[in-house]
Amino acid sequence: MWHRFLDFVSSLKLTIVCLAAAIILVFAGTLAQVHFGTHVVQERYFQSLFIWWPAESHGFRIPVFPGGHLLGALLLVNLVAAHLRRFRLSLGNLGMHLIHGGLIIMLAGGLFTDLLSVESHLQLAPGETKNYSEDSQRVELALIDQRNSDADRIVAIPEEVLRRGGTVNLSGIPFRVEIKHFYANSQIQMIANAGTNAARAADHGVGAQISVQELPQATAVDARDLRSAVIELVPTGEKAASGTLGTWLVSEGLGAPQTFSFAGGPWRLEMRPVRYYKPYSLTLQKFTHERYPGTEIPKNFASQITLNDPGQGVHREVLIYMNHPFRYQGETYYQSGFGQDDQSSILQVVHNPSFVAPYIACAIISFGMLIQFCQHFVRFTRRAKVPRAK
Repeated sequence: MWHRFLDFVSSLKLTIVCLAAAIILVFAGTLAQVHFGTHVVQERYFQSLFIWWPAESHGFRIPVFPGGHLLGALLLVNLVAAHLRRFRLSLGNLGMHLIHGGLIIMLAGGLFTDLLSVESHLQLAPGETKNYSEDSQRVELALIDQRNSDADRIVAIPEEVLRRGGTVNLSGIPFRVEIKHFYANSQIQMIANAGTNAARAADHGVGAQISVQELPQATAVDARDLRSAVIELVPTGEKAASGTLGTWLVSEGLGAPQTFSFAGGPWRLEMRPVRYYKPYSLTLQKFTHERYPGTEIPKNFASQITLNDPGQGVHREVLIYMNHPFRYQGETYYQSGFGQDDQSSILQVVHNPSFVAPYIACAIISFGMLIQFCQHFVRFTRRAKVPRAK
């Protein structure tokens, strides 16, 4: 039984089936982008173990096809098993060992990149300093305690928790958050403009003057969801007897954070993109946007940045421009664009622990192919020197 399993795992048939399934997956995912958009398809087709039906359901679902993660893992296991089973370690097979080793590193690196890499953006105006980047694809509910004049205390509830609903108890926060409803995509309007049957979304803050309507998730390439939630703040501990703090509407569509007073000081409440804080800060000194003469076609973007890292004793100037990223503490900063005012700079921030894997894999594969070629060339020349019998 064990030998049959090893034969199956290392078989060429499994390789062909996985490659054929990968071709079908790429074809189906490409067609699905017409209806669901790039990010939704990437999550459902290529960053999952299975493709589920129905895709939008949160209840009972049926797996109908292997996803990108499962196919990648199967190909990796198949390659390792086939190599260990069919090739014996020897100098004569060194080239093949290196080629297979490089392919294994490439597959493993691609899988880990998909699982571990994080992309975000950092937008800076001239003279502005930030120590965080933002992920526009994910949101968080931020509760900001401003009672301490020296520093704010920030507690963030991620989108995944908001989607589940229920009650969220926060350590050190004198109230709990009860999530009444989460809107994956929504439309918010002032009550006066929403019609006669519109109901206010909440009883405190700007939600008392706004109605919210749930919409299907956006699928167009240039469209994005407007995520909102209705929550209730309920005091706990010694403040439990003071009664509820009411229901609040939090949304990406609100222009500014909402404020309230509780437990002897001010608080802020907002739905915002997920922030990734850094132990260092970046300041934009100058942004340059060059165009080709006589056109509006961009020629070059460049950002003069000041890096300040007190923990490492680093304070220096950095120039980031097209095709010349800046790498620091495991993160890479790319010049990706500019703001609507043509003055602010937008940097793409990529954290990818396995970014060196493709370079190592390509070097090993190239070296293995060179050795394989030299071995075959030597054998060929030796055979050519043997005199033929007349």
